[in-house]
Amino acid sequence: PLTLEEVRMLVELFYLPYHHGLQARRLLEHFRWLRANSLSVGVPAAAADACGGTQWRGQAQSFQLLCAQVCRLHSRLVRSVGRALLYDLHRYLWDLRNVLLAASAFVLWLGCQSITAPILLAGDAEPWARRGGLFGELQALLPVGSSCDLFHHPPPLSPSSQLYQLRPLLPLDKVRAVARSGRRLGRAGLQAQLRGASAPAGRLLGSFLSLSPEYTFVLEDEGGLCGYAAGALCAERFLQQRDSSWLPATRHKYPQDLGAGTPAPGQEALLFFHTEPLAVPLPVLRRFPSLVQLSTAPRVLDVGPSLSLAICLLSALRANGSRGVFCQVSATDQQQLSFYSRLG
Repeated sequence: PLTLEEVRMLVELFYLPYHHGLQARRLLEHFRWLRANSLSVGVPAAAADACGGTQWRGQAQSFQLLCAQVCRLHSRLVRSVGRALLYDLHRYLWDLRNVLLAASAFVLWLGCQSITAPILLAGDAEPWARRGGLFGELQALLPVGSSCDLFHHPPPLSPSSQLYQLRPLLPLDKVRAVARSGRRLGRAGLQAQLRGASAPAGRLLGSFLSLSPEYTFVLEDEGGLCGYAAGALCAERFLQQRDSSWLPATRHKYPQDLGAGTPAPGQEALLFFHTEPLAVPLPVLRRFPSLVQLSTAPRVLDVGPSLSLAICLLSALRANGSRGVFCQVSATDQQQLSFYSRLG
């Protein structure tokens, strides 16, 4: 059963619409302070106020711990209480878990990026577009808080106790990826890699990892990596660099004849690299200057973590001044079409 401390935390998170308990007040105070003082950290690390950066990272760590406690509380509630009570309370804690996953990853991202434009406040939403309580106040503090469609999704019919972690891509992630690919050097090794996979990982993510790693987030569950969100702040420049440098280098690395004798999925992956990408119409680039791409593993049945991925990526782009985003999906890719449709 839930412990007394867990019950007290649950009460404090949902105390009164405009009068929060201790746990909720801590979350809000930490998040407001971290947002307001984010310029004391970032890249380059030689920010003028080294002491301020240390204080910021200490507050960020406290905020991360609070968020993790709420995520664990959600998991414990699903496992520990009767069905009737669970279905009464789950919607509220599920919403809060999702927005805290995004807020926690956004704070981590603030700690390793240099914000070149002011974080845009979500002051243009009508007052009825946001809910009250802690959830509504956290939503308002995120740069995309006015995009209310992102925050109004029903919870899954079958609540899941799976724990998730959402974070920015770390340099170590890229080192591990390079190390894994380094063990498969040589033509025979690359052919074996194609036979054993539906497509090289670079087919979807490679250009973002090379050209825009600072807007890449990963989702993890107890089984490991299970989703990602990647973006490019200036899609026009990103697509030009992809076509002029990244694609030619990738085609040289994976020549077309490498797929000879491999199964159809491997040949399809190579064909993807050697097919000229469709040009994005200029009016789209002018109205929606940023490009995004999201995906989760089939085992992620709960739409909540996918929403958190989208909210976090869009918040990072908005914080640096993006006015809108678009994504590219093949008309025949039913999996991706279904995924984006579920997100609304």
